Amino acid sequence: MGTLALIGLVGGLITGISPCILPVLPVIFFSGSAPSADSTAERVSRWRPYLVIAGLVTSFATFTLLGSALLAALGLPQDVLRWAGLIVLVLIGIGLIFPWFEHILEKPFSWIPQRQVNSERGGFILGLALGAVYVPCAGPVLAAIAVAGSTGEIGVDTIVLTVSFSIGAAVPLLFFALAGQRIAERVRAFREHQRGVRIAGGVVMILLAIALVLDLPAVLQRTIPDYTNALQDKVANSSEIREKLDLTDLINDQNKDLDKCTAGATELESCGTAPDIKGITAWLNTPDGKSIDLGSLRGKVVLIDFWAYSCINCQRSIPHVVDWYNTYKDDGFDVIGVHTPEYAFEKVTRNVVAGARDLDITYPIAQDNNLATWSNYRNQYWPAHYLIDAQGVVRHIKFGEGDYDVTEKLIRELLMDADSDRSLPAATANTDATPTTGTTQETYLSVDKQSNYSGDGPLKQGEGQFSYPTTQPADTFALRGRFTADDQGLTALDPAAEISLNYHANQVFIVVGGEGNLRVNDNGLTRTIAVSGAPTLYKIHDGDSNQSGNLKVALDPGMQAFSFTFG
Repeated sequence: MGTLALIGLVGGLITGISPCILPVLPVIFFSGSAPSADSTAERVSRWRPYLVIAGLVTSFATFTLLGSALLAALGLPQDVLRWAGLIVLVLIGIGLIFPWFEHILEKPFSWIPQRQVNSERGGFILGLALGAVYVPCAGPVLAAIAVAGSTGEIGVDTIVLTVSFSIGAAVPLLFFALAGQRIAERVRAFREHQRGVRIAGGVVMILLAIALVLDLPAVLQRTIPDYTNALQDKVANSSEIREKLDLTDLINDQNKDLDKCTAGATELESCGTAPDIKGITAWLNTPDGKSIDLGSLRGKVVLIDFWAYSCINCQRSIPHVVDWYNTYKDDGFDVIGVHTPEYAFEKVTRNVVAGARDLDITYPIAQDNNLATWSNYRNQYWPAHYLIDAQGVVRHIKFGEGDYDVTEKLIRELLMDADSDRSLPAATANTDATPTTGTTQETYLSVDKQSNYSGDGPLKQGEGQFSYPTTQPADTFALRGRFTADDQGLTALDPAAEISLNYHANQVFIVVGGEGNLRVNDNGLTRTIAVSGAPTLYKIHDGDSNQSGNLKVALDPGMQAFSFTFG
């Protein structure tokens, strides 16, 4: 439980420094710097930033986990909480501009027997409003929370994950609010123009509410690559989060073969017949809202795109999907966008229609409000792409942003496989703005968490004989010799057991355990590292700068290798 809380906290911290916080930062800043109508309320002013963030944590955690179920139970529209938050923001903004209006707002609370409580209460209410309209970037932790809330599978672990995530996301915002307060306290201009600061804060809040109604922050966020993307990937590789997201109880005859696909593979694979699209509450962009059966699309190459209209990660990915659809739709290619909501307000059809219009989506959209299709695909991420060939077989899976050139290459291959006489148009030229850290991402060698594997043959549970592929892509590993693979890592079975790693980094480390020697061929230079005892980290490359290279790592029989990390 403690580990799960720590992962939630880390996931929240990453979200709290992502571009998604930009729309609320001005309000958070003025929440700490804008004085109350009674400027003598020194104690209240000191606590106001903490109360704003406390309100944000409370409402965000509650609405994310319970909002949809609560609104359904009360028979209210799914976006009522968001609109309520926007209205409160406007009212608070007007109150900051006009003190007499603030006093009117305080009238209903005048029975509370505490002097000068208005600023404290107002700060907490402002936080409640921000939590209702705050939509952070999607990540693995947030996905686990949203899915649990939507499906009603809420347990102690989910509550712990939600609270810790909310606190983590709030910590950076608290620092910003305190910074605004400190500036207001120390900068003479703020002290001498408190009335102007209040008015400025009110205007900012009203403008934020208007911008959110018009969905303007999303336009800004789409232009800024998510520089926390690589950090989110590291959290996604946490075994605890993967266990939380791994819907093992939903494995059925339709989706049991999806595990045969390696997420993000650079070549086509075969992962069984595509699961059905089921439980859809509404179809958009189809004649008279008619449903689509995947079986009716046999003969076409189909991309299933799981998305949500307010998911910034999806918004940056969808222009590529739109380009593919517009480029290849006359050549036997189709797209179905499965809209699976993260938040209650994303269940409202008119909101989805507006979001699709803003993103120029004209291909069919299936509203998966009950996560029926999401569960049938055992999906875990927004966005997620499942590429299906003309025979209805899943051939490629990609989670998250990036690698658009790879996906398009595979689309073109499948179109040519379906009709070798067809002449395809030129590939799209949409620039991939997905950020990278400049180094190869952490690489796991276990069966259940394998990443960046490009060997000649699948990496699956049990003993196997491996050989290197003819060509090995950058940032991948491959195997040669006999290994046993399990859910922890790889165990060498013969003296010829070797791992080939293509990397881009300054430093490379490997986690190994057992007794014996590690023989490392570092771009032609060979050295031996003695290994003894419990698994730990060994440095196998130390360069002067980030650069590409190849390592051949041979292990004595019985030694275990778990992962590569990079610096």
